[in-house]
Amino acid sequence: MGFYSLLLWVTFIPFISFGTSTHHELSHNFTVNHNDLKALVGFSNCLESGILKWNSTTSPDYCTWFGVTCHALPGVGTRVVGLELGSTRLGGKICESLAGLDELRVLNLSHNFLSGFIPDKLFQIQNLEVIDLSNNYFQGSISTTICTSSTRLQVLELSSNFFSGKIPENLGNCSSLQYLFTNGNDLSGSLPESIFQLQNLSVLYLQDNKLSGPLNKRVGNLSSLVELDISNNGFSGILPNIFWSLTRLKVFSAESNRFTGQLPASLVNSPSLQMLIINNSLSGSINLNCSAMKNLTSLGLGSNLFHGPIPGNLSNCLRLEAINLARNHISGGIPFNFKNLLSLTQLSLSNTSLHNLSTTLEVLNHCRNLSTLVLTMSFYNEEMPQGENLEFSNLEVFVLANSHIRGSIPKWLSGCKKLQMLDLSWNHLSGSIPSWFGQFENLFYLDLSNNSFSGIIPQKLTMILSLQNRNFSLEGALSNFPFYTGGNAKGMKYKKVSSFRPSLFLSYNKLQGPIWPSFGNLKGLHVMDLKQNSLTGPIPQQLSGMTMLENLDLSHNKLSGEIPQSLVVLSFLSIFDVSYNELHGKIPTGGQFDTFPSTSFEGNKGLYRYGTSTTFMPSSPAESHDHQKLEIIGLPFGFGVIAGFLITIAMCFTSGWMFP
Repeated sequence: MGFYSLLLWVTFIPFISFGTSTHHELSHNFTVNHNDLKALVGFSNCLESGILKWNSTTSPDYCTWFGVTCHALPGVGTRVVGLELGSTRLGGKICESLAGLDELRVLNLSHNFLSGFIPDKLFQIQNLEVIDLSNNYFQGSISTTICTSSTRLQVLELSSNFFSGKIPENLGNCSSLQYLFTNGNDLSGSLPESIFQLQNLSVLYLQDNKLSGPLNKRVGNLSSLVELDISNNGFSGILPNIFWSLTRLKVFSAESNRFTGQLPASLVNSPSLQMLIINNSLSGSINLNCSAMKNLTSLGLGSNLFHGPIPGNLSNCLRLEAINLARNHISGGIPFNFKNLLSLTQLSLSNTSLHNLSTTLEVLNHCRNLSTLVLTMSFYNEEMPQGENLEFSNLEVFVLANSHIRGSIPKWLSGCKKLQMLDLSWNHLSGSIPSWFGQFENLFYLDLSNNSFSGIIPQKLTMILSLQNRNFSLEGALSNFPFYTGGNAKGMKYKKVSSFRPSLFLSYNKLQGPIWPSFGNLKGLHVMDLKQNSLTGPIPQQLSGMTMLENLDLSHNKLSGEIPQSLVVLSFLSIFDVSYNELHGKIPTGGQFDTFPSTSFEGNKGLYRYGTSTTFMPSSPAESHDHQKLEIIGLPFGFGVIAGFLITIAMCFTSGWMFP
């Protein structure tokens, strides 16, 4: 039973308990209410396509129609009280006729393709308790008629639409409101004063809008608040010290705003708080009172201006599962008593001034539940610890990129059997790539690029189980802090590890030897980047087995032979680059190969396309990436101009366009 259906059922327990007929029983003695019928038919007529089994001619008992709930109400008879058509792929607009359902309690049209403006009369239905119009394409301002006729509204869900303008002042009249979701729109301005009168408000989601101004101190009046999310807006100024009165608050997220100053005392002493996420421009030291914050499970203070060491008393928050202190000015080493954080699963310390990587890993080795460890752009110029006693048996994500780490890949990583994502790019690591990487059954993202690895690519890399299975899926729990590609915050941002495309990055190393034909077994691989190495031999025709491949970059190697015609079957391939090798022969035609630019093939003396003698000679260093030889119909430019002119004259004569 869904949330709204459950709410309906609870709402009408009094009527059911007195022997009133249920939904299905009502149809035996059904009496048409012409207002309800007219409203439902009018609503259906405004849609781009009808609703399955909605037909007043063949089935006049609309109480049996899909998504419609009826109840016998004292004094008014059998009426429509629920219209739940969420996730039914409805398109079109909402007509004013829907407001004719004047006994409606629950309206759920979420997750559809509805658009246009919402009629004001819809918000004037006196008995409405739940309105869910989320995840559609509605636009315009939020109606100022909400709660002008009734104060029964408990749930207002308008998230993920295109509403604009200000949050209406009259929302303060909705005295029964418990859940307010306006996130994911284009709302602007400051919060209306009246909203702070909603004493029953439990959840307030305002994130992902364009709201601005200081956070009003009167937020402290919302004493029933359990969740408050104002992230990704333009709020500014100092966070008000009002959290003493929010004794039920469990979640406070204010990331990606413009708050300055220090953490308010009432916030860092909140005993009810479970999740605290503030990525702004806060400064000072991290001064959480973990003796008071005994329920804290998730702490996100990344992307601020905090300075000083990581406070040792942070380990007193024994329930902490996720900590993000990345992109701050914190320095020193990790406190030794972090080993007491036995519930810790996610930790990000990237882009800081921390040092002593060896000690950090030894301390975190005690956190047996640790699954995500992100240390990018920290611990600069240190040696990769080879500690034999390190054991991270539950580690799924390990990112230590762009830190100029020296040494080789440590043997202790082989014990991380659950590893899904490993990024050691942009370091000074050397030696060979170990063959035991092939034993990681769940590894789907491996980035060892921009290092100094040498030797051959281990053939066992082609045996990674997760990359062989086209339909392989990872649960990939939501992270409490974002992940970035490229080892920094300039790449793509993800909130879920499994959102990354299955990838193999080995570029910019000193690898030699062949590209193994068995790479064709990796049917689930999306990106394969081997550029800027010294690989030799042919391009295996078996690579056509990588059916999900989108990006294949083999440029700047010493590959020879022809480009296999079999690669034409790679229908998802959008980026292909074999430039600056020693390839020859005809470039394949058909499929995606007809879309690749000449720069994908330049620097190969023996390559030609379209049956011409045109070859892709190496460009001068200054031109190698920005220019290519100009050709017209496969001919050199000089001769091509003359040929093109003569062809044009001939066409004009034959068409009669030049002369009658």
